[in-house]
Order: sequence, then C-alpha cells, then structure tokens
Amino acid sequence: MNITRVPSVKPFGACFSTKNVFGTRVGYAVPNIQLVLHSSDVVWRINGANSMVSVSRDVICLGFVDGGVNARTSVVIGGLQLEDNLIEFDLASNRLSFSSTLLGLRTNCANFNFTSTA
Repeated sequence: MNITRVPSVKPFGACFSTKNVFGTRVGYAVPNIQLVLHSSDVVWRINGANSMVSVSRDVICLGFVDGGVNARTSVVIGGLQLEDNLIEFDLASNRLSFSSTLLGLRTNCANFNFTSTA
C-alpha cells in the first residue's frame, strides 16, 4: 500500500506517515484486522477507525499497546477497538455478540437508536 513507517511515538510501537493514507467513512484506508474467534464463521473486523490513532497531522499509529512480559491488566481489546461497535453480553446463554464498526452503516453509538424495532 506504499505506507511509510516512521519512528514510534510512545506508547505505540508501529507508526506510519499519513502521506499516502487516505481517510474514509470507516477511518483511515489501511488493511483491516480480522480476529477469527472460535470458528472461521465468527470474525470481528477492525477497520481503520478502530485500529489507527492519529498522533499528529503527519503520523498515525497502530492503536494496540504491548502490555509487556508482566502485564498489569487483563485488557486485551481496548477502548479504541470497541468504539462505535455494539457489544451484547447474553448472560443467560453465556454468549457474547458484537458488530463491526457502525460507521459503515452511517451511524455511531452516539446517535444509534436503541429503541427502534426493525
């Protein structure tokens, strides 16, 4: 994709120049991250809006932080990855359901109508 790596900006490890990166409705036009969960049918797609952090006008960084060898917390997926995704905890069925970014549907969690009956 002709994206140039630049020096890291703490706390992030992988940072890139914005020179050849364009913005889209679902964030920066970078490769999607696909987390395959318990089967190949269950995939959480993370788009540029939920994977890249703008640290300056010219630099974006992959928004994952290495917890280190002796991590102090069990959080693996952070707030950036969860932003504008719907997450449903079904305690009765012991299931977790999730959407990918709502930005592709031209909405977000701030204006999503939770009372609508489709």
